[in-house]
Amino acid sequence: MTTSLFLFPILLAALALPLQKSIGIVAMHMQLLHNDRVVIYDRTDFGFSNLSLPNGRCRKNEKELAVKTDCTAHSVEYDVVSNSFRALFIQTDVWCSSGSVSPNGTLVQTGGFNDGERKVRTYSPCSTCDWQELENGLVARRWYATNHKLPDGGQIIIGGRRQFNYEFYPKTEASAKNTYSLPFLVQTNEPRIENNLYPFVFLNVDGNLFIFANNKAILFNYTNNIVVKTFPQIPGGDPRSYPSSGSAVLLPLKHLQAAVIEAEVLVCGGAPKGSFEQASKGHFIEALNTCARVKVTDPNPNWVMETMPGGRVMSDMVMLPNGNVLIVNGAGSGTAGWRYGRNPVLNPFLYKTNSPLGSRFELQNASTIPRMYHSTAVLVRDGRVLVAGSNPNVYYNFTNVMFPTELSVEAFSPSYLEPGFDNVRPRIVSPASQSQIMYGQKLEVKFNVKGAVSQNLVLVTMLSPPFTTHSYSMNQRMLMLEPKSVKNVNGTTYQVEVTTPGSPILAPPGFYLLFVVHQDIPSEGIWVQIQ
Repeated sequence: MTTSLFLFPILLAALALPLQKSIGIVAMHMQLLHNDRVVIYDRTDFGFSNLSLPNGRCRKNEKELAVKTDCTAHSVEYDVVSNSFRALFIQTDVWCSSGSVSPNGTLVQTGGFNDGERKVRTYSPCSTCDWQELENGLVARRWYATNHKLPDGGQIIIGGRRQFNYEFYPKTEASAKNTYSLPFLVQTNEPRIENNLYPFVFLNVDGNLFIFANNKAILFNYTNNIVVKTFPQIPGGDPRSYPSSGSAVLLPLKHLQAAVIEAEVLVCGGAPKGSFEQASKGHFIEALNTCARVKVTDPNPNWVMETMPGGRVMSDMVMLPNGNVLIVNGAGSGTAGWRYGRNPVLNPFLYKTNSPLGSRFELQNASTIPRMYHSTAVLVRDGRVLVAGSNPNVYYNFTNVMFPTELSVEAFSPSYLEPGFDNVRPRIVSPASQSQIMYGQKLEVKFNVKGAVSQNLVLVTMLSPPFTTHSYSMNQRMLMLEPKSVKNVNGTTYQVEVTTPGSPILAPPGFYLLFVVHQDIPSEGIWVQIQ
């Protein structure tokens, strides 16, 4: 079941599985937590949402730009298992903010707009928890910034609108009042367009950060504030970060038992140079149909270009349990921004990471719902991808607009969930979900398979669920653990032995989804906490 680069669709399981039709708010930001619940929020200055706060509770805020007294919710907790949700309470504006999950599983959300621009908010995963807001948690205003988890368990917060610097959280005595200059963000800034917002950031296997903004990338030592390496400009020179809004992933880290581990970054889609200005005048340029892939760990790295089945801007790139990438949501022309996108792209693309160059893309079955500006997508433990959001309008607006505000959540089921693969699909027996593991540990994973097992086609993957907003999934990270041995234990039960990642540079501490993959078909995941 393969296609070459330019052939027509391979139709997989449809979108729109039976999920809650509406959650009452726009899913502008999403994060899966280790209790299988997804925290979702939009912004407080959209006006009234379609979901009331419980028990007559209202948000009163004299600094609010939209509604001073608002009895509707702007955040929900969605329970994947029960397909239900509950309203959460946010006091200050979280519009275009960022976040990551701490090692203990708490979501740490940073910044936003207006009275929320320096706020830090936390959300602990429990059935009755709600947002907690900290006063002046940030030194600088952070709006359209990027967060990344660090090996020490903290996070770095990079950039944002008119912020050419970074800071750390949680604060230490040494860093409490400090921001640190990052000239790279000045070099990639375009006045009035600011194509350096929401930069793509990935922790490299040497402990440095790969940072991409506009059409350039560097390898950055954040401890010493030194640029270690400058990468060639992406071929063609077109911008790929917000508001040109391509997307990017760190491809799976492999050979974790070897002395040398390679790291590759894939950047896909975006809008050609000048698209933002043209969209403001009513001219919508076709989105870029290219991807660029670079081996970050090469001594002399170069971008390798690939062509997608079509152009996309404002799409999301979701790492699947078998190491392939789902590219979903977005538009065929225009850019990010209010009403600046046209021609919704309804068909996701599947990027097959390990296929030969020129045959890596497969076109997938279409949704019927345009997912434009302010859309999101996240992988959940059973292997589906939740797809939600879309609001190119300044407020909640359902009539007399080209793309109405979209409050629904739907699910994409990749082909590996088709019933025809039940015979080869693994089912993890042990360890139990929520197990704790250590770095460099020999880990034995038992699993069942109904049919015969191809022992040389078994591997174990670990995925860090990302914080997703504005076409970028922060902290999305997959590690492929190659088996030392696979043996039959009893009947249909097998055991695979792997070694866990050797350091927090490879896998920052925290919760990961662990999958067994057999013949490219993944099991349902279990949660593990590495520390």
